[in-house]
Amino acid sequence: MLEEVERWLSTRSWSATDRPLHQILAAKQRTGQSVSVVLPALDEEETVGDIVAVIRHDLMRQVPLVDEIVVVDSGSTDRTSEVAAAAGATVVHRDAILPRIPAVPGKGEVLWRSLLVTTGDVVCFIDADLREFSSDFVSGIVGPLLTDPDVDLVKGMYDRPLGGAAGQGGRVTELMARPLLNMHWPQLAGFVQPLGGEYAARRGLLEQLPFPVGYGVELGMLVDALHLVGLDALAQVDVGVRKHRHQDGQALGRMSAAIYRTAQLRLARGHLVRPSLTQFERGEDGFEPRTYSVDTEERPPMVEIAEYATRKVA
Repeated sequence: MLEEVERWLSTRSWSATDRPLHQILAAKQRTGQSVSVVLPALDEEETVGDIVAVIRHDLMRQVPLVDEIVVVDSGSTDRTSEVAAAAGATVVHRDAILPRIPAVPGKGEVLWRSLLVTTGDVVCFIDADLREFSSDFVSGIVGPLLTDPDVDLVKGMYDRPLGGAAGQGGRVTELMARPLLNMHWPQLAGFVQPLGGEYAARRGLLEQLPFPVGYGVELGMLVDALHLVGLDALAQVDVGVRKHRHQDGQALGRMSAAIYRTAQLRLARGHLVRPSLTQFERGEDGFEPRTYSVDTEERPPMVEIAEYATRKVA
């Protein structure tokens, strides 16, 4: 491992217990920073309400750490929006944000658009499928941003059990993202969960980053932030255990293809001959091919969007 990464691990990797809640709250009040929590959601009625309720109880009612919770619904067919609203979140549909630019499917699309409907100086992203959710995920991740002005982006790190086996989750991380980062961006080799959906950043950084519209958003954001603000402005915090719904193998293949494409763009900005992925499923007549397009579109930095500039002036 690079000496720089070893040093980074000792100075920019923390536990959520390293910053007690009263210390984080005092820093927030002293600096006057505001905090927005964003949950991108697609058919998550079983879990989104509990997550919102825990954040509201622990970090809005008991202590005023979080200023707003926004759930961005990206086209749910279940009761995600109703459940989130009933739990106390502000719910906005993806298609209602920046209608001038037609929305495309993808998590990164939702995160990008969320910058237009949130106001916080610090924006914290939390996946909406987490189970047994703890508010430490939010307070632990935003803590360094509120207490250390030199930190611009913080990723959560955690154990990811799979089927009762500890540490076996995060298959795309181990098979795709970690090899890519170690080989091409070794400064980022110290991140335990580079693809994790729980992270926070200063708005001033997020609005300067391009957003891959799909599953490549986390890797793209990490790589671009490294080039924009440097390794020492990035950090990670141990928040315990992350339990969530796991994808099947073919879905993971599509995620991997999108992540590889995101890496390829950043390596060469070159031409991809075939931006699609063919997988196989057994049918009545044997294995049948299924071809899926790979996310190749990216949204520009939000500071380049006229509506965002107008909102900031207003």
